[in-house]
Amino acid sequence: MSRQDASDKSLTIRRACPGEAGLVLSFIRDLAAYEKLSHEVEATEAMIDAALFGASSRLFCEIAEWKGEPAGFAVWFINFSTFSGRSGIYLEDLFVKPEHRGRGLGKALLVHLARTCLDNGWARLQWSVLDWNAPSIEFYKSLGAVLMDEWTVCRVSGPALTALAQGAR
Repeated sequence: MSRQDASDKSLTIRRACPGEAGLVLSFIRDLAAYEKLSHEVEATEAMIDAALFGASSRLFCEIAEWKGEPAGFAVWFINFSTFSGRSGIYLEDLFVKPEHRGRGLGKALLVHLARTCLDNGWARLQWSVLDWNAPSIEFYKSLGAVLMDEWTVCRVSGPALTALAQGAR
């Protein structure tokens, strides 16, 4: 466990443990509801458990606790920059429960991940934010994040993924 703010013993950030896939999935569902994307959540507790704690897991989750209560999370994986020749972190999800916002938990999670990058000699911490999420965008900018407006995220999934895999299109 690592304390993020020595002056406030109320906050602890720790790695998710086996048996906590249900907790992680509840955070995922809360995030999806906030983003108005609940209809897109297909993950099950078993899927999250395998992704985080299975034999070939490559996914990580940090839990922010406020006074011992799970209050937020960050799900991430290691990516690689061919330009820098080094790995980094891709932050897939960051969420703090509404009743715990304003206490610095989101920032503490990002500080924790930035330290993880530096401790491992990794080049960067990267994530995406929905363009309508002005409060988050301003928050990220205040931490020094640069919005990569010239880049567009691409995704192939569902039937299009199957068609592409079959050489169609």
